[in-house]
Amino acid sequence: MQRNLLAVRRQPLAVDIMLLVTRLAIGYAFLVIGWGKIQNPTDWMRGITFHPVWQVLAAVAEFGGGLALLLGFLTRLGALGIAVVMVVATAVHIISFGDPYINMTGGSSYQVAVAYCCLALLLLVLGPGRFSLDRRFFGVSREQSPPLNHRKEDIPELESA
Repeated sequence: MQRNLLAVRRQPLAVDIMLLVTRLAIGYAFLVIGWGKIQNPTDWMRGITFHPVWQVLAAVAEFGGGLALLLGFLTRLGALGIAVVMVVATAVHIISFGDPYINMTGGSSYQVAVAYCCLALLLLVLGPGRFSLDRRFFGVSREQSPPLNHRKEDIPELESA
């Protein structure tokens, strides 16, 4: 059985609306963040040395991922790129800078990178929702998410559990 990984899952309307809001907010943020890095893709990191190739890939992942999320086109691919960059950003904050998760004095921390990573992973798993170009180009998956108020007997896969 072939599975289209870019197809959109059937989900309750409330979930699709929240996926749209999340995509637009995170997509816009990374479009803006990535734009500055795309302007100078091999020299945007300060205080740490990364090979220019990695800097270019991170800039493209942020800008391209933001655009993908905004449009809802190749959403899972864009979310994957953003998630990988945020994992690296978290590691840099912890290992290179020794930053805390939350800095109570307002200094540098890695909570924002973790939050962005979690949101990107959410979009990677759930997809873009029905309000996306992915739905237009890749269709709707045969898989269906359970309703928000489901009971065990309403879902055949859970009956045997």
